[in-house]
Amino acid sequence: MPDNTLPFDKINVFLMDVDGVLTGGGIYLGSQEMEFKRFHVHDGMGITLLRAAGLRVGILTGRTSEAVTLRSKELDIDIVYQGSHNKLKGYAYLKERYGFEDHEVLYVGDDIQDIPIMKRVAIPVSVRDGDTEVKRYAAYVTKKRAGDGAIREIANWFLLNRGDYTQIIEKMINQWEEEIAS
Repeated sequence: MPDNTLPFDKINVFLMDVDGVLTGGGIYLGSQEMEFKRFHVHDGMGITLLRAAGLRVGILTGRTSEAVTLRSKELDIDIVYQGSHNKLKGYAYLKERYGFEDHEVLYVGDDIQDIPIMKRVAIPVSVRDGDTEVKRYAAYVTKKRAGDGAIREIANWFLLNRGDYTQIIEKMINQWEEEIAS
């Protein structure tokens, strides 16, 4: 049953943290500044569905990682801001640079540095394994863990509540079939 209390139809920007949201939060460091991150393919498809639905998808993260740069390029993520230790300051910069307002944003966070943004956006979301304080501000908390399909779960939840999940799925299938036919 759709949730009619949230402004799903007004959302144009899907913004998320990386570590503890798009990944499980573990940071694998090797010698010579080598860093590894594990991304889930279902989350990648969730991002693809959101983009197909017309949303700008963005990343706002406190760390800087080549792995995030590579994954962002693979998924054609529209907005990428790394190294933002003060998330609210980074968020303000992104709003100005990309011309969006709080009432247009769904933000996914997991820790206390995300709370100032979550207090401002139209739809604040937390992953299941997010900090207890963060969950207090969330309109939705995922059933899946960070890095294990939580972003896909949020994408499905969002599109189902907005009312165009089936149309977006059909659009994607038709696109793939047309590519094969031509």
